[in-house]
Amino acid sequence: MDNAAITALLKQNFGLDPYTSKVLVVGLGNTGISVAHYLQGLNFKFAIIDSRPKPPMMDDFFQKMPDTPVFTGGFDDAAFKVATHLVVSPGVSLNEQAIVKAIANGSKVISDIDLFASSVDTPIVGISGSNGKSTVTTMLGEMAKAAGIQVGLGGNLGTPALDLLALNAHLYVLELSSFQLERTSALNAAAATVLNVSADHLDRHADINEYALEKQRIFKGDGAMIINTDDPIVYEMQAKGRKTITFSITKNADFHLAFRGNTEYLMHNDSCLMPLAELPLEGRHNASNALAALALGVSIGLDEQLMCEALRKFKGLNHRMQRIAEIRGVTWVNDSKATNIGACVAALQGYSRKVILIAGGDAKGADMNELTPAIKEKARSVVVMGKDAEQIKLAINGCVPVYSAENMVQAVNIAADIAENGESVLLSPACASLDQYKNYEDRGEKFANAVLALVKPGASATTSASQRSPVAKRTPLAQGSQG
Repeated sequence: MDNAAITALLKQNFGLDPYTSKVLVVGLGNTGISVAHYLQGLNFKFAIIDSRPKPPMMDDFFQKMPDTPVFTGGFDDAAFKVATHLVVSPGVSLNEQAIVKAIANGSKVISDIDLFASSVDTPIVGISGSNGKSTVTTMLGEMAKAAGIQVGLGGNLGTPALDLLALNAHLYVLELSSFQLERTSALNAAAATVLNVSADHLDRHADINEYALEKQRIFKGDGAMIINTDDPIVYEMQAKGRKTITFSITKNADFHLAFRGNTEYLMHNDSCLMPLAELPLEGRHNASNALAALALGVSIGLDEQLMCEALRKFKGLNHRMQRIAEIRGVTWVNDSKATNIGACVAALQGYSRKVILIAGGDAKGADMNELTPAIKEKARSVVVMGKDAEQIKLAINGCVPVYSAENMVQAVNIAADIAENGESVLLSPACASLDQYKNYEDRGEKFANAVLALVKPGASATTSASQRSPVAKRTPLAQGSQG
């Protein structure tokens, strides 16, 4: 689409006019900067505001856009008072007093996803859910590439949506968070899915029902709905009259699992697509992710054989059920991206044998008691750490042994001391990371480093491709206090 067509749509959809509108971009992070470049390219009048005294990206931004008004160190009412439109970054709550007041005074809230959707005339696939959305987004992107399609991949994952416009792609696959969706009204995806809903971000959403309603906004429009029939909340999101494709790992659906003889297959109705054993990912929940990606791909016309070839080559994402090493017969798995209870439960349920679980961090207001049944069923012992470690210990309530650790090195050494040959140690925190780490990636890297430090130079350990180096044993640190 050319700029004139985009500007006309923005005026039609949101009353945005390059001559009369005054846009305030709230948040100077990756999303805010992508919005600034977009608005500048269309000659809109805008300013940026950030509550931090000096956002990390401010110096670089000023070098590229020195004439843009930027307000920092708080949310000044004066800046909001003159704004006709607010583009609020996902990391900023709409309940901020200055934003609430601006909306009450007539300012319109739009999102970067609204701007993006008004700027492309090629298909968009939207993927949301509490868990697995990054994996499914990346899977579908690899499937599209295998089919020879120029695809733009981003949104909540990696590249901000508006920065993808430079690709002029033939297909866009967007991972979308509840925070992005709650302020989005113009998205009409060719295909969309909510993979699952479990308690998450309850520090920003009133309750799980409100959280689910924000997720459901991804289905607005008339595109295909890809529905996980294993999740009761998602199942209820189906809408009459809409094209719907279902997937399940527990029952019959359009895409499901089934045995043919002694071999379990990924199925499309009655057709065997590929043996489940050929999917190179840990955990049964990744079978659900693969079925979701296949359903999305079929809905937009991708070839099933090419999609299966892409799945066979898919090695997963860093920090998402990532196998780090096998040391003295113990497998170490990094699932640091499991920042909520549902992700941890899914990881645990993927194991047929009990594991040693490392968990803890910032629970974000979630009820840790919801973790207890999965721990009782799938964990032999749990090592807890971080801000809300005590909440997890109280929730477990003695059903399995619990050990306390002050930091990741101690947690790994405790786990090494109690793990037995043939077992797995799983870092799947069920909590956010910001109480002790920069982000979940930093937490996962600290875990991997601590695992590899268990062995001395000169001996060997089986490691993931990204961690290949000769390593060997060492004696664990003293065990933490048992709860």
